[in-house]
Amino acid sequence: MKSHAIVMQSQGKPEVMVLEEVEVGAPGAGQAVVRQTAVGVNYLDVYHRAGVYPLPLPSRIGSEGAGVVESVGPDVTHLKVGDRVAYQGGDIGSYATRRVMAAARLFPIPAGVTDEQAAAVMLKGMTVEYLLDRSVSLKAGDFALMYAAAGGVGLLAGQWAKARGIKLIGVAAGKDKCALALANGYHVVIDRTCEDILARVKEITGGKMLPVVFDSIGKATFEITLDCLAPRGFFISFGATSGAPPAVEAGVLQKKGSLYFSRPTLVHYCSSPEDYAMSAGKVLEMVASGALKPIIGQHYPLKDAAQAHIDLEAGKTTGATILVP
Repeated sequence: MKSHAIVMQSQGKPEVMVLEEVEVGAPGAGQAVVRQTAVGVNYLDVYHRAGVYPLPLPSRIGSEGAGVVESVGPDVTHLKVGDRVAYQGGDIGSYATRRVMAAARLFPIPAGVTDEQAAAVMLKGMTVEYLLDRSVSLKAGDFALMYAAAGGVGLLAGQWAKARGIKLIGVAAGKDKCALALANGYHVVIDRTCEDILARVKEITGGKMLPVVFDSIGKATFEITLDCLAPRGFFISFGATSGAPPAVEAGVLQKKGSLYFSRPTLVHYCSSPEDYAMSAGKVLEMVASGALKPIIGQHYPLKDAAQAHIDLEAGKTTGATILVP
């Protein structure tokens, strides 16, 4: 069986990603073949492509997708041919028209949720789930801050926070992105192009500052994040789009107010089958109920994966990006 997939012979700039025809074998024990209808693009893919996370080469790329089951291994009983499924994680390689997958990672797509919505929400939605529900203890009425509020994770975080009653402050770039974030559940949005983030946080919180900051930016925002935190606040570092944050000195955390620093990952928060199923189920249930509405800002043909990465890295995208196989 043939497929088309993005293959990398080396890691580096977007042009290392090349569309090739590849062979897809029959599913073995614990596996299923999925014909993909939508593929999610994430900043994790940029890290894989660029070499931030080394990969054995040649390599495929991509961590999230949705589609239809075409065949199953001899011992797979929870799936059948024709089922609509979505997934995130596992072996990378979602930038493809069809692929062999570990059946345990395939989660049924509920009625009323489209394949594109599922592909746009699995990795980003499950990231929001563990950040807001499990990485820290936030209750209704609490303030917190999220950078990149108009991005794929950011927009879902705003909606999730609103459903939980959390007063999430967003940071975004420009009038249009700030308006989009406000329309997706944020309590207040700070325009980093013309406003001082620290001064606005002081104003919004009445000088009390923040119990939690979710920082996906890294190097560029490290000092600002430290200064935005209240005593015993939590610095949740979950990305590094501007480069890796500097080394964290224990003395600085003490002097800034007995702060906590955490670098959580989705892999660890969903490492067990039970946690994976819980998180995926919660995300897709919220989409089905209408509480979570994935914003798909742009579509690209699979062959244009390189352009999708260029636009993502340049900050030209809003919401989720979908590759169409």
